[in-house]
Amino acid sequence: MSFLDLYSAVFYEPIYNLLVLLYDLIPGHDIGVAIIFLTVIVKAILWPLSARALKSQKALQDIQPKMEALKKEYADKKEELGKKMMELYSREKVNPASSCLPTLIQLPFFIAIYQAMGRGLSSDGFEKLYSWVPNPGTIDPLAFGGLLDLSHPIVVLAVLAAVAQFFQAKMMITRPQPAVKGAEDEAVASIVNKQMVYMMPVLTVIIGIKLPGGLMIYWLTMTVLTIVQQRMFFGGRGKAGGQGPAATAVS
Repeated sequence: MSFLDLYSAVFYEPIYNLLVLLYDLIPGHDIGVAIIFLTVIVKAILWPLSARALKSQKALQDIQPKMEALKKEYADKKEELGKKMMELYSREKVNPASSCLPTLIQLPFFIAIYQAMGRGLSSDGFEKLYSWVPNPGTIDPLAFGGLLDLSHPIVVLAVLAAVAQFFQAKMMITRPQPAVKGAEDEAVASIVNKQMVYMMPVLTVIIGIKLPGGLMIYWLTMTVLTIVQQRMFFGGRGKAGGQGPAATAVS
């Protein structure tokens, strides 16, 4: 079995069949509502990984004072500083790379849904249906009472997804974090993070106005669900880093 066959069997076909099944089960056969339910299911599958990433990000923020102390103590000993920081990560059971995992995991889902939007709204992909999934014959791309044609780009959806992306990124930046004085790398990281608050929404619009509206429904819904998860995880503070589809590229 080739890599493409494996990808199709593990990601594309299950997602495509679930989308068609939801379309068939939802009263009125509304593809927009089906995509929203599909996104909720995908988010539920990825929820444990996202929660682990949030815990890792919170842990990284919590050990910032200790990292600051190390950087001051070993300011002129870069090699020893790196060793001490790794020991700190190990002692505190923090994995700096773990927060990237949900983003990587989401990419195959995002690509599969993109393919489903391309082929799934026509009869071309029905040969991929499982035997127990009813063949709808055709899928009407008009959603929400015929208001939106999700087979074509929709600027409004791209803008809404960008707004949601902005608030998700803003939650990450505005969460109080201990300052690390005298650390140039931390200063650069802070500047980059602040720039991403505005860059990601802009990129979302640029990319979104060229993608099918159905994919932007997924993007928007996933971002909103990620914001909800962040608020749930951090309680009333509601300020945390997260992984959305675009930070994602796509939480």
